[in-house]
Amino acid sequence: MIIDGLQCGHFDRQAFESLQAAGVGGVVVTCGFWEGAVESLDSIAKWRDLVRENADVADIATTAADVRRIGDAGKVGVILGFQNANLFEGRIRLVELFAELGVRVVQLTYNNQNELGGSCYEMEDSGLARFGKEVVREMNRAGILVDCSHVGDRTTLDAIEVSEKPIAVTHANARSLFDHKRNKSDDVLKALRETGGVIGCAAYRNITGDEYCKSIEAWCGMIARTAEIAGIDSVAIGTDRSHNFTAPDYAWMRQGRWTRGIDYGAGSATRPGKAPPPDWFQSVEDMRIIPDGLRKVGFSEDEVAKITHENWLRLYEATFGNQERRTQT
Repeated sequence: MIIDGLQCGHFDRQAFESLQAAGVGGVVVTCGFWEGAVESLDSIAKWRDLVRENADVADIATTAADVRRIGDAGKVGVILGFQNANLFEGRIRLVELFAELGVRVVQLTYNNQNELGGSCYEMEDSGLARFGKEVVREMNRAGILVDCSHVGDRTTLDAIEVSEKPIAVTHANARSLFDHKRNKSDDVLKALRETGGVIGCAAYRNITGDEYCKSIEAWCGMIARTAEIAGIDSVAIGTDRSHNFTAPDYAWMRQGRWTRGIDYGAGSATRPGKAPPPDWFQSVEDMRIIPDGLRKVGFSEDEVAKITHENWLRLYEATFGNQERRTQT
């Protein structure tokens, strides 16, 4: 089984069937980027409808046991996540309420600094704010995994220190391997290693680079080099693959409501729109070649299992809680 630490976009039945064909038993989906509480409730409701309508191929997972059960049944376990903390709207009590609705992964900041802390694109990373510390501890208590993928390094290290449970970088790479603001310093990767956290290695070309995108062996070689820094128990998959995205979707993802100007996100003026997928990853179904790619670069069977699913399952077990949710079928 493969677990993908993060994907985004407009999922439909074809997306679920493609993931199913690729052997993906669990995936963290992006329910929102900039949306507030009410919009986030709408998004969760739509995801529940979508999964209910496709219950033969997908189900919502809220525990590690759910992910195992759903994946073992040959279906896709959908883990509800958000790439920003705007859904809480500054209200600490909303953390628990969204957890009760099934939200299991929340990124502290997206591309901009917010009331919790600093993002990877600010000139200076402010670190984790007082409110950010409260939210991290409340997420620990409520069973929501702390995600620091778009978060600045200082704020990420603060979150690792404050959190009572291990955290995740669900979709990024090592900055020492590809120099991009969205990627993580070796200090962050080593801190994840020391605390049981996990980084999901991304396949998004803008933060992976052309060299690591040219073949499955090249990308898996990047994972091998990441494991040398973070340790084999802290490396997993977080492709950052998008489904059915169009130009307005990219504009919303990058610009939201916070600017009238153009913002390229992880792209640039020379690569302003959708980044070409890796050469080996032209369709979602191509994820099925990842295990063999890992074997080809020297990983053992036990190590392949850790990278493809066991490291995520261990982290989910440590953070989500243990009450198994009943299937929607």
